[in-house]
Amino acid sequence: MRLTLMAAAALSTSLTSVAFAQDDPITVGVSWSNFQEERWKTDEAAIQSALEEAGAEYISADAQSSSSKQLSDIESLIAQGADALIILAQDSQAIIPAVQRAADEGIPVVGYDRLIEDPRAFYLTFDNVEVGRMQARAILEEQPTGNYVMIKGSPTDPNADFLRGGQQEVLQDAIDAGDITIVGEAYTDGWLPANAQRNMEQILTAQGNDVDAVVASNDGTAGGAVAALTAQGMDGIPVSGQDADHAALNRIAQGTQTVSVWKDSRDLGREAGNIAVQLAQGTEMSEIEGAEEWTSPAGTTVWAEFLEPVPITQDNLEVVVDAGWISQEALCQGVENGPAPCN
Repeated sequence: MRLTLMAAAALSTSLTSVAFAQDDPITVGVSWSNFQEERWKTDEAAIQSALEEAGAEYISADAQSSSSKQLSDIESLIAQGADALIILAQDSQAIIPAVQRAADEGIPVVGYDRLIEDPRAFYLTFDNVEVGRMQARAILEEQPTGNYVMIKGSPTDPNADFLRGGQQEVLQDAIDAGDITIVGEAYTDGWLPANAQRNMEQILTAQGNDVDAVVASNDGTAGGAVAALTAQGMDGIPVSGQDADHAALNRIAQGTQTVSVWKDSRDLGREAGNIAVQLAQGTEMSEIEGAEEWTSPAGTTVWAEFLEPVPITQDNLEVVVDAGWISQEALCQGVENGPAPCN
């Protein structure tokens, strides 16, 4: 009888532990490469909202543009009990040991907006090659001839080359025809606007300011390029970007930037949160709605989902206002007799 009671008590304790484990909310750890870009705060709010709706908890760390800090950040997130990880990688190669560490612990990984060259990381992003095409199309339409400068993204971010590849696809015919010439090209370490400005200044000096258009790969690098152009009295020549940063949209309204490809990070953040929860619950990557097998230029096959971007120019600025992305007041600050909705 005593043994029976002890067995019953042990079984009861075991079942109680299982119940508590099942009742524990899922914890999703998010490792941010940095918070220098305006958009990441919007992404974070969307992720948090999705997790809250799913009854999951959010923990995070900011690597402050340090690959080594990001590795220790992820160790910390795992130690805090993360059941899934969303990683905005500072360096697509340096992050691999963290993916291995997560895999060893049975923790699924979502590579957020930047490719991680590892099949164990689900890749969620926008179609970055198409973003590059959209940037180049808008600039080529505005300036079909002349000297072009290519201000690229960070050399450690695969997106920089995806964007550049899409840009080249659009520009190649005009290059072959001799209509345009690429007179300067530079990566931007860390995507930092100050580095983009310095690169642009050096190219302007080398070319004696003989530059007609700038294909910049995001709004931060576009801002750096515009600052360099403005210092030379050249503001107003076509410049591209992406992310629909408020400052960039205001530059479009003012006429100092031509296009910003809008990737609604509210959609991306919500989807990341939902995918992380599903993976933590045991859903296979292949079973995620919208997932497809995709092979990177380096030959790594991953499960991925690609959202659709939208180019924003003076012709459709009302789209971002109507979507609540930016207020009319912020968009039109300092703009006189500008495009709709600023006129």
